[in-house]
Amino acid sequence: MRAARDLLRILGLWRSRAGWLVFGVLAACASALAGLALLALAGAGVSSGLATGTLAAGMGSLLLLRPLILVRPLLRWGERMATHEATFRALADTRSWFFRRLAGRLSAGPGLTRSGDLLGRLVTDVEALDGLYLRALVPMAAAASVVLAVAVILGRLSPGLAAIVALPLALALLLPVLVAPVAARAAAGLAASTGGLRAEATEPLTAMEDILAANAEGRALAGVEGAAAGMDAARRRVTRAGSLGAAAGTLLTQAALLGALAWGLLEGGASAGPVVVALFLVLAATDALGALPRAGAALALAGAGARRLLETADAPVPVPDPPASVISATPAGHAITIRDLRFTWAPDRAPVFEGLSLDLPEGARIALLGPSGSGKSTLAALLLKLAAPQVGTITLGGADYATLSADAVRTRIACLTQEATLFDDSIAANLRLAAPDAPEADLWAALEKARVAELVRALPEGLETRCGEAGARFSGGQARRIALARALLSPASVIILDEPTAGLDAATERAFLETLDTALGGRSAILITHRLIGVERPTRILRLAGRQALPAMA
Repeated sequence: MRAARDLLRILGLWRSRAGWLVFGVLAACASALAGLALLALAGAGVSSGLATGTLAAGMGSLLLLRPLILVRPLLRWGERMATHEATFRALADTRSWFFRRLAGRLSAGPGLTRSGDLLGRLVTDVEALDGLYLRALVPMAAAASVVLAVAVILGRLSPGLAAIVALPLALALLLPVLVAPVAARAAAGLAASTGGLRAEATEPLTAMEDILAANAEGRALAGVEGAAAGMDAARRRVTRAGSLGAAAGTLLTQAALLGALAWGLLEGGASAGPVVVALFLVLAATDALGALPRAGAALALAGAGARRLLETADAPVPVPDPPASVISATPAGHAITIRDLRFTWAPDRAPVFEGLSLDLPEGARIALLGPSGSGKSTLAALLLKLAAPQVGTITLGGADYATLSADAVRTRIACLTQEATLFDDSIAANLRLAAPDAPEADLWAALEKARVAELVRALPEGLETRCGEAGARFSGGQARRIALARALLSPASVIILDEPTAGLDAATERAFLETLDTALGGRSAILITHRLIGVERPTRILRLAGRQALPAMA
């Protein structure tokens, strides 16, 4: 029942594609019925020839085969095009929906969820859903239309023969819903083990330098091989369930054939015509019914994929937006005030802050110092509304954070972190993450402020130069300046700089911090760092100590 509810919810996500989905089903039914008509006409022609002893009697039926022989391939092509187009559109919608749900629930990163497994859910589990439509619903609809047509055609010739032939064929229609529960546990294991394999393979690749330095290649390989073995075992269990269904389907179609022959023997020569037609119709139905056992396995796999997607998508939002009834208008100012704030990441962990108070007037520049683990990055998360305090208040322009949406806060506050990532796209695309509609002149202005425009102009492709994965095209200092330009391009009035020079050499660090003095203009800024080097020019220096923000010695 749970799997059925999950699959129905997925179908609900595809409502906007209902036209394509229905058209694909109709095209599949038309193609299957065209195949049935071919053999039905052939059977009628042979039956007429046997009844009269001459082939001429059946020529009328056989002549009708010629247009069908041409139409059937066209219908088959139309079916494939329509069903695959519907599937691609539906899966694209599902990926977009899932990514949006993840963005609100994993705003601070994957946390305790392995990133490789998350990738598996976004890719493999979404792809498993194509089985719900393409390999389950479409074949089931086509098979049902064929069985109904067989029953109607034979019912007009001989009701008794129709009952004997159509009953086992109708039972075959139940195979997907009978196979799916048998395969469900194996499918769940396959989905989980596939995600585990992705995680085991992804994590060593992203930390290969550390793996090699620790001489741990063997252990990493063993983890991958173990996960692969688990996935293969689960896949075999799913295949066994599908094979049992296929065997049952074969028995049922054979029963329909034997039933038609037995009817002919019992009724004698007078039933030869209907029996011949019945045999041809069963052969046609066998083609449509042959996909049903695989449909059961596809349903099980789609159900397992849907469960993993929904488990992640339905995780609670760390900081939900306030109800519309209490949400405030975007404040006019951007002064930040923190009062008596208490925050802990988990109830069983010590508080990061206890009674923290802090003021950031408009246009001020605060340097917030503290050792690792003192809560500097946690404060950035609180100000960006990626986390919420258990006690105390934060206000922006006089408006309480509890009455502001996350979008309203992040429109006013931008952040440049030590892990500021450049994506494997053009420089222009990376910059426009902060302002999607920014004209090229604004991009160059931001690069000028970050003192990296000259470098970009010297590149053969200029703004269209690809940055490489994680900005590999550039040095650490160059990448950090492009990331700074992206932050400056945003309309935010407050910039948080969270250890922005981490990992840079002394000369690059100094040059970068000197750039900040002019680049920030009149914006408010919070520079979060473990030390100052003398070029930052803050208006106030605070040190995080004992879960409090205390004035620091100049």
